[in-house]
Amino acid sequence: MKKVQLERTLQGLDPVPTPRATIEQYATPAGIAAEVVYAAHGRGDIAGRTVLDAGCGNGILGIAAKLLGAARVFGVDIDPAAIETARRNAVRADVEIEWSTADIRDVRERFDTVLMNPPFGSQRRHADRPFLEVSLTRGRIVYMFLNPKAETYVRRRIEAVGGRVTDRAPYEFPVPHTFAFHRAEVRRIPVLLFRVTVGK
Repeated sequence: MKKVQLERTLQGLDPVPTPRATIEQYATPAGIAAEVVYAAHGRGDIAGRTVLDAGCGNGILGIAAKLLGAARVFGVDIDPAAIETARRNAVRADVEIEWSTADIRDVRERFDTVLMNPPFGSQRRHADRPFLEVSLTRGRIVYMFLNPKAETYVRRRIEAVGGRVTDRAPYEFPVPHTFAFHRAEVRRIPVLLFRVTVGK
Protein backbone atom coordinates (compact mmCIF):
# COMPACT_ATOMS: atom_id res chain seq x y z
CA MET A 1 0.00 0.00 0.00
CA LYS A 2 1.34 3.42 -0.96
CA LYS A 3 1.41 6.19 1.65
CA VAL A 4 -1.21 8.21 -0.24
CA GLN A 5 -3.57 5.21 -0.20
CA LEU A 6 -2.93 4.70 3.49
CA GLU A 7 -3.70 8.33 4.26
CA ARG A 8 -6.88 8.21 2.21
CA THR A 9 -8.08 5.15 4.12
CA LEU A 10 -7.29 6.74 7.48
CA GLN A 11 -9.12 9.93 6.50
CA GLY A 12 -12.27 7.84 6.10
CA LEU A 13 -12.25 6.59 9.70
CA ASP A 14 -14.82 7.86 12.18
CA PRO A 15 -13.59 9.97 15.10
CA VAL A 16 -14.49 9.19 18.71
CA PRO A 17 -18.04 10.64 18.81
CA THR A 18 -17.90 12.39 22.19
CA PRO A 19 -14.25 13.00 23.11
CA ARG A 20 -13.53 13.54 26.79
CA ALA A 21 -11.32 16.42 27.91
CA THR A 22 -10.40 14.65 31.15
CA ILE A 23 -8.50 11.97 29.25
CA GLU A 24 -7.34 14.33 26.50
CA GLN A 25 -8.91 12.56 23.55
CA TYR A 26 -7.30 14.53 20.76
CA ALA A 27 -7.26 12.65 17.47
CA THR A 28 -4.06 11.91 15.60
CA PRO A 29 -4.43 13.62 12.19
CA ALA A 30 -4.70 11.12 9.34
CA GLY A 31 -1.80 12.63 7.39
CA ILE A 32 0.54 12.48 10.38
CA ALA A 33 -0.59 8.97 11.35
CA ALA A 34 0.04 7.77 7.79
CA GLU A 35 3.45 9.43 7.64
CA VAL A 36 4.63 8.05 10.99
CA VAL A 37 3.40 4.48 10.52
CA TYR A 38 4.65 4.39 6.93
CA ALA A 39 8.09 5.51 8.13
CA ALA A 40 7.98 2.88 10.88
CA HIS A 41 7.18 0.30 8.21
CA GLY A 42 10.21 1.48 6.25
CA ARG A 43 12.38 0.90 9.33
CA GLY A 44 11.16 -2.70 9.61
CA ASP A 45 9.10 -1.97 12.73
CA ILE A 46 5.64 -2.90 11.37
CA ALA A 47 5.42 -5.73 8.81
CA GLY A 48 5.37 -9.12 10.53
CA ARG A 49 5.60 -7.48 13.97
CA THR A 50 3.35 -7.49 17.01
CA VAL A 51 2.08 -3.97 17.64
CA LEU A 52 0.45 -2.29 20.63
CA ASP A 53 -1.72 0.78 19.97
CA ALA A 54 -1.65 2.33 23.46
CA GLY A 55 -4.54 4.68 24.20
CA CYS A 56 -5.88 3.81 20.76
CA GLY A 57 -8.78 6.26 20.52
CA ASN A 58 -10.49 5.60 17.19
CA GLY A 59 -7.79 3.05 16.30
CA ILE A 60 -6.03 5.08 13.62
CA LEU A 61 -2.44 4.05 14.45
CA GLY A 62 -3.26 0.37 14.96
CA ILE A 63 -5.32 0.21 11.78
CA ALA A 64 -2.49 1.82 9.83
CA ALA A 65 -0.08 -0.77 11.23
CA LYS A 66 -2.34 -3.67 10.25
CA LEU A 67 -2.84 -2.26 6.77
CA LEU A 68 0.95 -2.23 6.38
CA GLY A 69 1.33 -5.87 7.35
CA ALA A 70 1.62 -6.09 11.13
CA ALA A 71 1.28 -9.70 12.24
CA ARG A 72 -0.88 -8.77 15.22
CA VAL A 73 -2.25 -5.50 16.55
CA PHE A 74 -3.67 -5.01 20.04
CA GLY A 75 -5.44 -1.74 20.78
CA VAL A 76 -6.26 -0.62 24.31
CA ASP A 77 -8.21 2.40 25.57
CA ILE A 78 -9.97 3.17 28.84
CA ASP A 79 -12.99 4.63 27.02
CA PRO A 80 -15.59 2.08 25.84
CA ALA A 81 -16.90 4.53 23.23
CA ALA A 82 -13.43 4.83 21.73
CA ILE A 83 -13.06 1.05 21.56
CA GLU A 84 -16.46 0.69 19.88
CA THR A 85 -15.45 3.33 17.32
CA ALA A 86 -12.11 1.58 16.74
CA ARG A 87 -13.93 -1.73 16.17
CA ARG A 88 -16.21 -0.17 13.55
CA ASN A 89 -13.26 1.52 11.87
CA ALA A 90 -11.34 -1.77 11.67
CA VAL A 91 -14.31 -3.40 9.99
CA ARG A 92 -14.50 -0.49 7.54
CA ALA A 93 -10.77 -0.85 6.79
CA ASP A 94 -11.18 -4.64 6.49
CA VAL A 95 -8.53 -5.51 9.09
CA GLU A 96 -8.60 -7.82 12.11
CA ILE A 97 -7.41 -6.20 15.34
CA GLU A 98 -7.85 -7.13 18.99
CA TRP A 99 -9.41 -4.32 21.03
CA SER A 100 -9.66 -4.04 24.81
CA THR A 101 -11.37 -1.55 27.10
CA ALA A 102 -8.79 -1.33 29.87
CA ASP A 103 -6.34 0.87 31.71
CA ILE A 104 -2.97 0.97 29.96
CA ARG A 105 -1.38 -0.35 33.17
CA ASP A 106 -3.30 -3.61 32.69
CA VAL A 107 -1.22 -4.49 29.61
CA ARG A 108 1.09 -7.36 30.56
CA GLU A 109 2.23 -8.72 27.21
CA ARG A 110 5.35 -7.65 25.37
CA PHE A 111 5.23 -6.26 21.83
CA ASP A 112 7.75 -5.65 19.08
CA THR A 113 6.45 -2.12 18.51
CA VAL A 114 4.36 0.34 20.51
CA LEU A 115 2.52 3.20 18.79
CA MET A 116 0.96 5.87 20.96
CA ASN A 117 -0.49 9.34 21.08
CA PRO A 118 -1.13 9.44 24.84
CA PRO A 119 -2.60 12.19 27.01
CA PHE A 120 0.08 14.83 27.58
CA GLY A 121 -0.93 15.62 31.15
CA SER A 122 -2.39 19.02 30.27
CA GLN A 123 -5.73 18.38 31.99
CA ARG A 124 -4.55 15.91 34.63
CA ARG A 125 -0.95 16.11 35.82
CA HIS A 126 1.20 13.11 35.02
CA ALA A 127 -1.52 11.43 32.92
CA ASP A 128 1.24 10.59 30.42
CA ARG A 129 3.40 8.68 32.92
CA PRO A 130 1.59 5.31 32.88
CA PHE A 131 1.80 5.28 29.08
CA LEU A 132 5.51 6.07 29.20
CA GLU A 133 6.19 3.39 31.79
CA VAL A 134 4.19 0.69 30.02
CA SER A 135 5.63 1.46 26.59
CA LEU A 136 9.20 1.28 27.90
CA THR A 137 8.63 -2.04 29.69
CA ARG A 138 6.37 -3.72 27.12
CA GLY A 139 7.86 -2.56 23.82
CA ARG A 140 11.11 -3.16 21.97
CA ILE A 141 10.56 -0.16 19.67
CA VAL A 142 8.33 2.75 20.71
CA TYR A 143 6.89 5.56 18.60
CA MET A 144 5.46 8.17 20.95
CA PHE A 145 3.99 11.62 20.55
CA LEU A 146 4.76 13.97 23.43
CA ASN A 147 4.46 17.53 24.62
CA PRO A 148 7.70 19.35 23.67
CA LYS A 149 7.76 20.87 27.17
CA ALA A 150 8.17 17.36 28.60
CA GLU A 151 11.08 16.41 26.36
CA THR A 152 13.79 16.61 29.03
CA TYR A 153 11.79 14.54 31.51
CA VAL A 154 10.83 11.94 28.89
CA ARG A 155 14.43 11.58 27.75
CA ARG A 156 15.53 11.02 31.35
CA ARG A 157 12.91 8.30 31.83
CA ILE A 158 13.94 6.62 28.58
CA GLU A 159 17.63 6.67 29.49
CA ALA A 160 16.88 5.40 33.02
CA VAL A 161 15.67 2.08 31.56
CA GLY A 162 18.49 1.81 29.05
CA GLY A 163 16.45 3.15 26.14
CA ARG A 164 17.66 5.45 23.40
CA VAL A 165 15.92 8.07 21.28
CA THR A 166 16.92 7.28 17.70
CA ASP A 167 14.66 9.77 15.92
CA ARG A 168 13.05 13.07 16.88
CA ALA A 169 10.54 14.84 14.62
CA PRO A 170 8.45 17.97 15.32
CA TYR A 171 4.81 18.11 14.21
CA GLU A 172 1.81 20.35 14.66
CA PHE A 173 -1.59 18.90 15.42
CA PRO A 174 -4.52 21.01 14.19
CA VAL A 175 -6.97 20.79 17.09
CA PRO A 176 -10.50 21.95 16.20
CA HIS A 177 -12.82 23.57 18.71
CA THR A 178 -13.83 20.47 20.66
CA PHE A 179 -14.33 21.40 24.30
CA ALA A 180 -15.99 24.33 26.07
CA PHE A 181 -12.67 25.78 27.24
CA HIS A 182 -11.36 26.04 23.66
CA ARG A 183 -11.30 29.59 22.32
CA ALA A 184 -10.11 29.25 18.71
CA GLU A 185 -11.92 27.38 15.94
CA VAL A 186 -8.67 25.58 15.16
CA ARG A 187 -5.51 25.72 17.21
CA ARG A 188 -2.19 24.26 16.08
CA ILE A 189 -0.47 22.39 18.90
CA PRO A 190 3.29 21.68 18.73
CA VAL A 191 4.03 17.99 19.23
CA LEU A 192 7.20 15.90 19.17
CA LEU A 193 7.53 12.36 17.89
CA PHE A 194 10.20 10.09 19.38
CA ARG A 195 11.30 6.73 18.04
CA VAL A 196 12.84 4.85 20.95
CA THR A 197 14.72 1.57 21.12
CA VAL A 198 14.55 -0.31 24.42
CA GLY A 199 17.02 -3.03 25.40
CA LYS A 200 18.98 -5.03 22.88
